[in-house]
Amino acid sequence: MQKFCKYLLVSPAVFSVMLFVNTAAFAGETSSNSEINQPQVLANPDTRTQNIAPDQIMGQVTSVSQFSDVQPTDWAFQALQSLVERYGCIAGYPNSTYRGNRALTRYEFAAGLNACLDRVNELIATATGDLVNKEDLATLQKLQEDYSAELATLRDRVDAVEVRTAELEANQFSTTTKLQGQVVAVVSDVLSGNTVNGEEITDENTTLGVRARVEFVTSFTGQDTLFTRIQANNILSPNIGTPEGNLFFAGEDGTTNAAIDALFYRFPLGEKTQVIAIANGGAADDVTSTVNLFDGDGAFGALSTFGTRNPIYNQIGGAGLGVTHEFSDKLALSLGYLSGTANDPTLNNGLFNGAYGALAQLTVKPSDRISIGLTYINSYNQPLLTGSNAATFQDIAAIQGLPEDQVGFSSNSYGVQASIGITDNIVLGGWAGYTNSQSLRGTSGDVDIWNYAVTLGFPDLGKKGNLAGIIAGVEPKVTSSDIAGLASDPDTSYHLEAFYQYKLSDNITITPGVIWLTSPDHNNDNDDVVIGALRTTFSF
Repeated sequence: MQKFCKYLLVSPAVFSVMLFVNTAAFAGETSSNSEINQPQVLANPDTRTQNIAPDQIMGQVTSVSQFSDVQPTDWAFQALQSLVERYGCIAGYPNSTYRGNRALTRYEFAAGLNACLDRVNELIATATGDLVNKEDLATLQKLQEDYSAELATLRDRVDAVEVRTAELEANQFSTTTKLQGQVVAVVSDVLSGNTVNGEEITDENTTLGVRARVEFVTSFTGQDTLFTRIQANNILSPNIGTPEGNLFFAGEDGTTNAAIDALFYRFPLGEKTQVIAIANGGAADDVTSTVNLFDGDGAFGALSTFGTRNPIYNQIGGAGLGVTHEFSDKLALSLGYLSGTANDPTLNNGLFNGAYGALAQLTVKPSDRISIGLTYINSYNQPLLTGSNAATFQDIAAIQGLPEDQVGFSSNSYGVQASIGITDNIVLGGWAGYTNSQSLRGTSGDVDIWNYAVTLGFPDLGKKGNLAGIIAGVEPKVTSSDIAGLASDPDTSYHLEAFYQYKLSDNITITPGVIWLTSPDHNNDNDDVVIGALRTTFSF
């Protein structure tokens, strides 16, 4: 008789919990991953599982009416009411919710079942078997009949998931590392323009180049990132006689040799401070935000170096250290020091005696739609990568009368960048940058270099994930110079760029674009140049 009473007491509790599992599993089909990973059905606080934080539990409830999201019309209302009011083995969340339509883990099911069994044992021990009646048996029988098919289906699905999980665990790449990659294929050509600086443009053939990257993203604690990238790149920018209009994704020598292109370790230092230690291939966007919707590191967004980010950012790169501290959601300070000759032990090189860039940036976000960056960069032997020949110091060695390995110049750059979301589908942005460079060897003197741009972006134009962009501005231009042999740029060249990034699928995007340079090299005697490019990006 005692065994029979125990069966009567346990059955409704066990079966009710099974029904919660069945319902939550079906509800979980439409839940996001983040939702599935959260605690769902909560048992007695003393038996909760390790993935439920203590601050997520409310005290034991004595009435189902204490749950604000449980209504009498809910299909499992009576079962839940019985477990709460008759057996006392159900708890909820701090905000007085039960969240009955969300999925639960098998650990949570075990915890809930164990709590109910403990309560049943207490009832048996205190001889309160009169809590079970014929209505309970009738309800149990009806529920078993009504949901027998669903429970059978659930058992099959759980078995299938266990098999797939075992297969994934046996064949996973790594327990700590995610493998990802990217291939950027580019067709480009000079569509218009014949002569720049008295020389005929010879690079007028259509070219096809590819940049391939394999990346290993490793985390040891869940909050840190060890990033390793191997890259091969044979893309070349058209040689039009000036660095203006060069393509951001272009390589240096056009070879297909693969090498470690970037290697850094990012980790938190407290709740509001992030530190990044860079061993190779670091850039400004690794240290701070460049505050530009079109900065997609060459794979997405703008096609040109000028359109990707304020050119003053290109004066920092290599190996070093970066720190970002968030004072609040609206204010952050980033500091960074990167050296381009960190691994070179020869004279006038190394981590501190060679080329370097030191950055300080205050990033302000007054609202979710507005970002502003105030930037200062001090650099040594780090020229701008785009702009006129004079602004990028193409002939600095000859001007100083020194071998290329003995040149010396320092720069102080100041920039302001802004991005304003007018609507969800219209983003206005832009920047202004000023650089003062001083010659430290040979012929002395300094130069003033200015650049600025206005951008207009249209996210999700035509389809979610698309991006159309327009960039109009002036690439770096020498406005004054007292260095003998380095004259100011005589005129003003305008950079006009337009592109449309179309998302074919989650893994493939195609971006046709055009770059129009009026009076290249800031010289009205030069022909306008139009460069066309078609970029296809494959991501995995």
